[in-house]
Order: sequence, then C-alpha cells, then structure tokens
Amino acid sequence: MIYFWAIVIYLTVLILISVYRSRQVKTQDDFMVAGRKVTTIFLVGTLVCTWIGSGSLFGGAGRAFRNGFSALWISAGAWLGIAIIYFLAPRVRRIAQYTVPDLLETRYNPAARVLGTVAIIIAYLTIASYQFIGGGRLLNILVGWDPAVGSAVTAALVVIYTVMAGMMSIVALDIINGALITGAVLIAAPLTLKAAGGLAGLTATLPATHFTLFGSAGIAAALGLFFPTFFLLLGESSIYQKFMSAASAKAARQAVIGMIIGVVVVEIVLVAVAVFGAGVFWNDPAFQPSPGVFNVPATETIVLVVAARTLPLVAGIALLTGAVAIIFSTANTFLMVPSTNLARDIYQRFINPEAKQQTIVMFQRVAIAVLAVVAYVVSNFFATRLRCQPRIVSGFTMLATSSSARLPSCFPISARDRRSPSVRRKRPWI
Repeated sequence: MIYFWAIVIYLTVLILISVYRSRQVKTQDDFMVAGRKVTTIFLVGTLVCTWIGSGSLFGGAGRAFRNGFSALWISAGAWLGIAIIYFLAPRVRRIAQYTVPDLLETRYNPAARVLGTVAIIIAYLTIASYQFIGGGRLLNILVGWDPAVGSAVTAALVVIYTVMAGMMSIVALDIINGALITGAVLIAAPLTLKAAGGLAGLTATLPATHFTLFGSAGIAAALGLFFPTFFLLLGESSIYQKFMSAASAKAARQAVIGMIIGVVVVEIVLVAVAVFGAGVFWNDPAFQPSPGVFNVPATETIVLVVAARTLPLVAGIALLTGAVAIIFSTANTFLMVPSTNLARDIYQRFINPEAKQQTIVMFQRVAIAVLAVVAYVVSNFFATRLRCQPRIVSGFTMLATSSSARLPSCFPISARDRRSPSVRRKRPWI
C-alpha cells in the first residue's frame, strides 16, 4: 500500500497546484493557450509529456519485452516528425491562433474548420480513453480495484485538474511531470540491468534478436511501426496548440530542440527498462507460459512489475509515480485539445460569436467534463476493439497463464487455436 499512498500524495500536490493556478485564469487566452506566455523550459516539459503516454508505458514496453530494442522503431518515427516540426513551430506561433481548425479555416473555408474539429475530437477522445484504461490497469495492479473503477477514478482526477486552469495548469504541472518521468527511468534502468545479471546475464537470457536493429520481425515490420508514429506526430494538434502558447516564435523553436532530446532520452531508457525487465522475468510463466508464446497483457505491465518487485523501495516509488505522471500528463492534454475545439471552433465561431470571455471559459470547462464522460463510456461499455483490454487479476500475483486469460475477452479463439501454440503465435493480439 505504500506505493498507493505515495501516488495519492503526488496527485494531491498536482491538484493543489492546479487550484493555485486557477486564480490566474482571467481570459480565454489564459485558459486555452496559457496567456501566450510559456517560456522555453516549460514548453519543453509539456511537449515531452504530451508525447510520452500510455502507448509508451504499456504497448511500447510490452513490445520491448517481446522483441527487444527493435521496439524503438515505434519511437523513431516520432523523432523524425519532431525534427520536421522544428521548422514549423515558429510559423505556427507567429500566426497566433488557438487551434489547428483555426488554421484550416484561414487556409481553406469554414467547412474545413468543422471537419477538422470533428476529426480531432474523435481521435483525441480515443487517445484520452486509452489513458483512462492505463490508469485503471495501474490501480488494478497496485490495489486490486476493478479496472473499470480505476479508469473512472483516473478520469475524474484528470477532469479536476484540467478544468481548474486549462492550459495554465497543464504547463505548470508538466514541468514537474517531465522531470519526474525522466529522473525515474534514468534511476530504474541501471538497477534493473543489475537485477538481470548485468550485460552478461541479459545477453545469456534473451534471444540475440533482442539486440539487433530490426529484431526478429525484420525491416518490413520495423517500417510498419515507423511510419504511423511519424505521420501521427506531424498532425498532432496538441503540439501545435502548445506552440501557440509560447512566449515567442523563438521560444517555440528552441522548445522543439529540447523536446526531441527529452523524447529520445525518455523513450530509449523506457524501452531499456522493459528489455532489462525481460531479462529478469523471461522465464517467468506469468509472462511466457511456454517458449515463444507470450502473455501479451502481462508483458505490457513489465515497467510496473519491475517498479514493485525488482527495484528498491524509493526507486520503485519514483518509477510508479513516473508512470502515473505519464498517464495523467497525456490524458489532460487530450481532453484539453478537443474541449478547446468545441469552445473555439464550434461554440464561439458558429453558435455565440459575441460570447464573453468568462462564458467561453465556462463552456470549455463543462466540455472537458462531458468529453471525459464520453471517453470513459466508450472505452468501458461498448463491445468494440476499444474495449479489448487485458484481463488482469488483482495484485502482483496476477497475470493468469491459461490461454483464455491471455486473450482480450472480445477475441474468441477456437479449440484448435487453444491446442496449437504455432497457430496462436500467428494471431497478432496474442
């Protein structure tokens, strides 16, 4: 329970900071773009936290457990995307709008604004829901809560400290979150490597392909990981909105340099922690019930398991708190952006163009809460792929090894699949 209470204290501090920052919100600019006064160092922190989310903490770490350092191809696409954005950041700041749909209407027409808004809301609510699911998984592992309950608690807390001060609170909190995430993984990596028996023990335990450029899947699979994140980052609305929050075009460009350094360091070290964790738990049947057959949901929790079962207490608390920071810092941004779209691109632009500043801010605060409820409901109560979350038994003795427990509940398997590990390995979700 000590891990749980450490996280409670951390989240309490974040909420108190949000309450304090809320007193500084006076205008639409303050809430949506932090008054356009964000300095380079704060912008670096919030940009790094925007990109590092549950996808890195769970999906990327799980792939690193199963395939080794070739999992970094997922991240490499983003690194190239950030390098290109370096040239766009100052231009975006000089335009000084609020949202990407603002830019679309300037370049095209009002219909483009509406279409852009709809696309962003759908995409961002999906990503926000993933963060809620990640929070539910973390609380399930720590204290045994039902994942749906943990997801609801995560959503509620994210709403609380996002509605307080909007972008002002996000920027203020992300400098703390960014430092915590970076410090936690840098501390965890050498300690986990030591637990795996050092480099000699690691290379003796893991397959040789874990240390090759393209891993066991080959170059085609690597490129299949590279390009989706590359194109995703180029169209990342939240990043552009944060450029619009910068104190100047120069600050926006300088922040991109810091962002690429921060993202590269954090993602490389986070993957390293997962690979080193694989060295510790490779022969554990909870992760690999039989050679070549992985319990995928288990592998995706490797960073959390390392924190609680491998690291010394202080380092474990730091890593688990860093995991919370990863989830929350991404979730608040991915609620902030679509709520800004609703307030700016729909309400202010088409419904009430003469709305007062306080009315717009209040509308957006309500929108944040409503969108969070929608994201939670979609991810927990609709029988779609979005709901296909791992079955996790509470506590660190979780991760049952029966074939049915290894699968998301909405993907049934046949009796033949249950009998044949070779067939199971061909299923992409196993």
